[in-house]
Amino acid sequence: MAFYVYVIESVSTGRRYVGQTGDLKRRIAEHNSPDHNPAKYTTKQAGPWRLVHYELCSSRSEATRRERWLKSRSGRRWLEVKLGRASPAGLPD
Repeated sequence: MAFYVYVIESVSTGRRYVGQTGDLKRRIAEHNSPDHNPAKYTTKQAGPWRLVHYELCSSRSEATRRERWLKSRSGRRWLEVKLGRASPAGLPD
């Protein structure tokens, strides 16, 4: 089974979220769903979300390692170079 590491960006705030999943289409739909559980996920209030980057991984452990790296300082810098600003102006990283 393939796993994905993904980066979504809020259309309304410009904030980014990094996650991993086995079903990318389903997961993006969940982030944008009005039935999305705000107590369980941190993305409810900042939507709608758009997919800005994803990577295919061969295992969940590989996806988890890559997700952790993308959330690290080095990973955030890499994303900033690849995609542009990591956060909207005026908000701390």
